Amino acid sequence: MLNRALSEAKTVAIGGHVRPDGDCVGSCMGLYQYIKNNYPEIAVDVYLEEIPDSFHMIEVTKEIKHEVQEDKIYDLFIALDCGDAGRLGFSECLFENARTTLCVDHHISNRAFADENYIVPEASSTSELIYRLLDKESITTEIAECLYLGIVHDTGVFQYSCTAPETMETAADLMRKNIRANEIIDKTFYEKTFAQNKILGKALTDSSLLLDGKAIAACITKEMMEEIGVTPKDLEGIVSQLRVTKGVEVAIFLYETGTAEYKVSLRATGTSNIDVSKVAQNFGGGGHKKAAGVTMKGKPEDILGQLVEQIQAQM
Repeated sequence: MLNRALSEAKTVAIGGHVRPDGDCVGSCMGLYQYIKNNYPEIAVDVYLEEIPDSFHMIEVTKEIKHEVQEDKIYDLFIALDCGDAGRLGFSECLFENARTTLCVDHHISNRAFADENYIVPEASSTSELIYRLLDKESITTEIAECLYLGIVHDTGVFQYSCTAPETMETAADLMRKNIRANEIIDKTFYEKTFAQNKILGKALTDSSLLLDGKAIAACITKEMMEEIGVTPKDLEGIVSQLRVTKGVEVAIFLYETGTAEYKVSLRATGTSNIDVSKVAQNFGGGGHKKAAGVTMKGKPEDILGQLVEQIQAQM
């Protein structure tokens, strides 16, 4: 699929979802380098919003483009880790203008919105899917580090239920490329700045248990972020920390993105029967059974009430 699509293109754009996480960055940068290395006749660009500072340990991220020329037309646009075209954010116009489009994704809510689609909801990550599509002999250390980054983040360092034997085998193959495996985990997943720890502490301190302790929720406002000196990209990992609270089946994390507008992250534990993707889809979002998200408008307490009602209906 990938080789066929690339063989017919002279210009390629790669884009991922808004507020890019590790899998989004890893899959985009891994594929970007693969095309640059193996298809020198193709002019390739990658478009993403600003990424977390820790991801800049992957040197090629300095080549990410953060602005678009709206009238530019690419032969091929490859959407990665993105459930629908709207999630591409500022690069959506390039997707719409492209002569042909390809989507590689693992979100169960994906409705195959591109001309060609490779969607495997059971996969741990889009980075794992990209690995499957590449010629293994052509995966360099730099490409392997990108894909390993993506797998590490979407599996929570191989602890989430999406981690399959094939995922571990893929990670092992990538490690054999002489990558900085431990450093990638330490620097991009575990290490936090002082400000990031402070906002995490604020979220945990102000969190509340709901549904007889089976759900936990926390909310961060723009005022809190400004006071501590963080941005949305510094909030990565908060919902996962909420999720590991003893007795909890579902974690809900809200943060303010605009006037009366909140980004909602939902996480279910491995033993929970709650499908948070269905909860998110009820409000126009999507994701995976154990991890999903949505943007909602209203007061935090009203948003939380609507989410809890949907979660309770599945209990």
